[in-house]
Amino acid sequence: MLKPIKLISVFKEIIWGGNRLKEEYNKKSELNNIAESWELTVREDGMNTISGGEFNGYTMEQYINENGFSVVTDKNLDRFPLLIKFIDAEDNLSVQVHPDDEYGLKYANSLGKTEMWYIIDAKPGSQLVYGLKEGVTNEMFAQAIKDGKVEEMLNYVPVKKGDVFFIPSGLVHAIGAGILLAEIQQNSNITYRVYDYNRIGKNGKPRDLHINDALNVIVNRNEEEINQIRYSNGNADESTLANCEYFKVDRFDIAGNVKFNADKTSFNSVLCLDGNGKITYNGESFVINKGDSYFIPAGLGEYSLEGNVEVIISSINQ
Repeated sequence: MLKPIKLISVFKEIIWGGNRLKEEYNKKSELNNIAESWELTVREDGMNTISGGEFNGYTMEQYINENGFSVVTDKNLDRFPLLIKFIDAEDNLSVQVHPDDEYGLKYANSLGKTEMWYIIDAKPGSQLVYGLKEGVTNEMFAQAIKDGKVEEMLNYVPVKKGDVFFIPSGLVHAIGAGILLAEIQQNSNITYRVYDYNRIGKNGKPRDLHINDALNVIVNRNEEEINQIRYSNGNADESTLANCEYFKVDRFDIAGNVKFNADKTSFNSVLCLDGNGKITYNGESFVINKGDSYFIPAGLGEYSLEGNVEVIISSINQ
């Protein structure tokens, strides 16, 4: 019988990362920092392992192979569709852009990357890059790159806890220092880095930039255009953070007992941002605490979340 399964995180140490995930989210690692904690990942460069239960110690790939792709969805997909992370930015991330599916598949044999951010916390004065300034064309941006004036072209937005940012493929963006967030994205790791503040990597050299690819894919959309993509599958519920072609993401503050349903069309990813409680299915309970990630198999049916917990529940729309 299928059950909710708890996932073990995959950690990534990156030059801009901090240690809040160790200190506040019980993430245990010998790495110098945890820039990213991959909470749902089925990739060669990061694979969750299952904690506890019948499938304890299985990788997610082994679990899917054992039970069939129907635990993910009843739709005809050729790869696992989502990647879900915590990101802790102690310093600014590079200014970057992601391609759409057409460009990604053609040039990198990978899906493109549309994503969204839920701001869990932000230090006073934190900001992020969200597109180019109004009126900036790709040609103007290309010239600014040559002239070393990238920062003058960027749209900076102040950030506070609870904010949501939807980043369709093609939108220039960067997480700023002091921001802790949850990221839900297509299962892709293609990043075209445009600008990196002239930082030096571990190898003693400036980190690679990908100017030509970036300029090929940049689309500077306004807020209305972004929201049309963000809610292309509808926005009927105030809990819904995004409901686009690729994923539906909802946030819930639970105090008590709330029922949910994982039908055959999609698994549910339950990511706990705060609090503690339990997931109950078929009379069995599974403890969930701040920082935990659970995979609820597609077709499981009704389950409940109980306690005092803040969660993000993600599923697919494809």
